[in-house]
Amino acid sequence: MTSPDEFSHDWTYDKTRVDDSSPASNRRSSSRECNDHLSLSGSSDTPEVSDQDTAQLFPMMETKLYKRRWVMLFIFSTYSMSNAFMWMQYGIISDIFMRFYNIDGLAINWLSMIYFLTYIPFILPVTWLLDKRGIRDIIIMGSAFNCIGAWIKTGTAIPDMFAVTFLGQFVCSVATVHILGIPSRLASLWFGQKEVSTACSIGVLGNQLGIALGFLIPPVLVPNVDDIDELAYHIRVMFYISAGVATAIFILVIFVFEEQPEIPPSQAQAQARKFPPQNPSYIASILRLLRNKPFMLLVISYGVNVGSFYSISTLLNRMIIDRYPGAEVMAGRIGLTLVITGMVGSLVCGIWLDKTKTYRITTFVIYLLSLVGMVVYTFTLDLGHLWVVFVTGGFLGLFQTGYLPLGFEYAVELTYPESEGTSSGLLNCSAQIFGIIFTIAQGKIMDRWGTLGGNIFLCIFLLIGTIMTGFIKSDLRRQKANQQAEVQSPTDSLASVQDYGAISSNVPWQRLP
Repeated sequence: MTSPDEFSHDWTYDKTRVDDSSPASNRRSSSRECNDHLSLSGSSDTPEVSDQDTAQLFPMMETKLYKRRWVMLFIFSTYSMSNAFMWMQYGIISDIFMRFYNIDGLAINWLSMIYFLTYIPFILPVTWLLDKRGIRDIIIMGSAFNCIGAWIKTGTAIPDMFAVTFLGQFVCSVATVHILGIPSRLASLWFGQKEVSTACSIGVLGNQLGIALGFLIPPVLVPNVDDIDELAYHIRVMFYISAGVATAIFILVIFVFEEQPEIPPSQAQAQARKFPPQNPSYIASILRLLRNKPFMLLVISYGVNVGSFYSISTLLNRMIIDRYPGAEVMAGRIGLTLVITGMVGSLVCGIWLDKTKTYRITTFVIYLLSLVGMVVYTFTLDLGHLWVVFVTGGFLGLFQTGYLPLGFEYAVELTYPESEGTSSGLLNCSAQIFGIIFTIAQGKIMDRWGTLGGNIFLCIFLLIGTIMTGFIKSDLRRQKANQQAEVQSPTDSLASVQDYGAISSNVPWQRLP
């Protein structure tokens, strides 16, 4: 059993020596009584502690916000943007690449779906590395893959080089595994409680901006010309621009990006540093998440929503060209509208969550509006007016793309103090699986029943996802931890540490070394 003096030394910031008649001495006496009730084996009995006891044992921890947190967020966002652009650069002009490489629609779709497929086997080892090595090493590795894949593609502007361009796209897809789980982790490490959702939204915005540029730039850089040599020149220019940007970002990551600030930005992060897990098990963490029923409902519903977005993005060119022949540039602009409105939705949702913390109702409403947007888009696509498609596509993107950061932040709230990288990784793994299933299935349905049938297929699954989201019960653990620390209520502070220990399966009262 730890002695009273050792207990006081390890759990307080006040190390002033006082005589036995002082109030501090009285508090140590109370601490001794408290200590008699505590068991290092983590007894479930809650000790009775006075206000003075706990105020000294669990004071407010020092926190600080650094201005350079915005630099870290900017670097990550540009890296994510570059990778997302290379995901979309084939799909939005799929008819041009099908003619250039002399391949069918399924082959060109796999240039997009390889991003989804690669994520599934690689996410677990990358998430393990994220927990072991930290965010900086993961981002360096990812930006290196992004840069290498981009340079591989620069030599593939030749009609018989489809296999090599696929290899380059595969290398870029490995970089995606090092991206999608980062926003919530980066936000938690660098940003305060009142801005963490906004920061996560901005991190996701980088990926969305890359998708938007992927919709906009390729149709401009690579016009649909008949001459193959001229077409090869335009494709080569696009690939070299991508490689140059990826290289600049890789250099920036190496020399500027940092792991975490010296002083934590929030009470939740301060607790995580002060009471780190003892012998943390990555497998045990995943098993705890798999037993978390609210989180698993979110995993499935998130996968349905984001998988639908991936399918729409991959097949958008085909949807528009089927109804409006020769409208490659307009298809890109419709995709741009879808993503730009989604970026606005992401930012607004992040600010709203920071102010209200209404995770459950906000997630449900946004999901429901995504369903409404998909239904409206489905039944207005054939009206023959492109301006209508712009409006309905923008409405769909506002909510469906705006949902992306909501899922990340809601997952962190449901699973705290588990690693943000692990919870985000499982969410994204679900999204990639549904993305592959929906893209292949919707493509086959469009082959047989047309665009309308394919979009109705997505509407049905979004309805199922909306119902599942409504059944998620909130357990906002991170929010509670911050509130308990800030209020500094004695019983709350005690409960905060006990809860942390129970959730992480550690000994809650074991003395720090």
